[in-house]
Amino acid sequence: MTSLTHEEALAIGKGLNLPRTAFIDGGFRAAAGGEQFATRNPATGDTLAEVSACGAEDVDFAVAKAREAFEHGRWSRLAPAERKAVLIRLAKLIKRNAPELAVLESLDSGKPISDCLAIDLPETINTLIWHAESIDKLYDQSAPVGDDALAIIAREPIGVVGLVLPWNFPLLMLAWKIGPALAAGNSVIVKPAEQTPLTALRVAELALAAGVPRGVFNVLPGDGPGCGEPLGLHPDVDMVSFTGSTDTGRRFLRYAADSNLKKITLECGGKNPAIVLDDAEDLDAVAAHLCNAAFWNMGENCSANSRLIVHEKIKDAVLDKLLVHARQWRTGDPLNPSNHLGALIDDAHVAKVTGWLGAGDAVLGGTAEGPFVAPTVFDGVAPGDALAREEIFGPILSVITVASVEEAVAVANDTDYGLAASVFSANGKRALRAARAIRAGTVTVNCYGEGDITTPFGGYKQSGFGGRDNSLHAHDQYTELKTLWVDLTDTSTERL
Repeated sequence: MTSLTHEEALAIGKGLNLPRTAFIDGGFRAAAGGEQFATRNPATGDTLAEVSACGAEDVDFAVAKAREAFEHGRWSRLAPAERKAVLIRLAKLIKRNAPELAVLESLDSGKPISDCLAIDLPETINTLIWHAESIDKLYDQSAPVGDDALAIIAREPIGVVGLVLPWNFPLLMLAWKIGPALAAGNSVIVKPAEQTPLTALRVAELALAAGVPRGVFNVLPGDGPGCGEPLGLHPDVDMVSFTGSTDTGRRFLRYAADSNLKKITLECGGKNPAIVLDDAEDLDAVAAHLCNAAFWNMGENCSANSRLIVHEKIKDAVLDKLLVHARQWRTGDPLNPSNHLGALIDDAHVAKVTGWLGAGDAVLGGTAEGPFVAPTVFDGVAPGDALAREEIFGPILSVITVASVEEAVAVANDTDYGLAASVFSANGKRALRAARAIRAGTVTVNCYGEGDITTPFGGYKQSGFGGRDNSLHAHDQYTELKTLWVDLTDTSTERL
């Protein structure tokens, strides 16, 4: 199912049986300290559920159970083909429950239901299937060491892995992490963002039904200081994969340094440029991509193109067409499929984003009603302005005018971040030379995007390091390489 009417979405929402406790060792259980926190509907402010607030004692228990499962081998030493079958069953269960999960995701995150159904759920399912299908096709290697030895380079699961999720794509980021992590044979402890714990808990329940053994897939709801920090500091956690803000990413590096030097991979923020050169063609199509790049998911997207760097010769024409497209993007109730934009995640983030609405000359938008911020375009932004440098994480686009491709690339690279970028030009050679000169993990040409499941995703500079999500490269994050050296020296009189 890829669509629901407003009435159908509301009816599903009223009938949901919401998860309310942590999921550890194959079952739901309340936090050891008995504490709870409210997870709220960003669109209404209403409390959806009181959910267990896990703390250090719960982290200790989950890590012990995850380690027990890993050492037992009921998942870590299962044949890859058997793990594949289980993960495909999980993907099928998610597909079977897609309408429920889509509504749950929309209610908990403020995302438009149309995006949840058409993008997040299908990509979540495809990600799990893709990694499941890959695990019995990833061969180990033999090194060319000569006749008197045999050297095997084997991949092994890392062990107990913490997966710390953001609130902007709760389901999809869960899939990006559990897909390769579980495929490799690890035991995982998922720490969803405190704003959006519900779909991760529901998927954990489905994973058990699909056949993921107890102790292998655990979910700990809670906040950063109470739950994320003890997970990052735990001496028996072998790795943490984190997606979120750059500031929190720094904390996980410190946690690793202060504990067991666990492996850390980070996918953090971005201030991504879209360059439109003076020879760009089909400006209407360009404007459609720019609109989607800036405003999709309310701009709560680390790969959003929040800087439009446009050549002065075509700036007015591009801006006129961009405004035509942006005016068609409706903002409102996330469960109404006619709305393109939903609600920002919480009061603190609304205050942060709306604080920027008076920062420049808005040629579109600049208004907000509660958690609903209209698509906003600021013209005449200088490269050094805070609007052009700070990650706002809202539906705000800054327009910067340049006079040459060299200036465009220099402005694009003048940032602490390097996650994604786009280049629009009718000249393929010119576009590719610009794309190669931009320091970012993903650069699209004549479109906006992040690639797909077959291509690695991650950043340069302060946008992250340590590994890539998606593609076969994602498996590198969650495996160790082991060299097995076998002496074949033949000292017998009859050499073979």
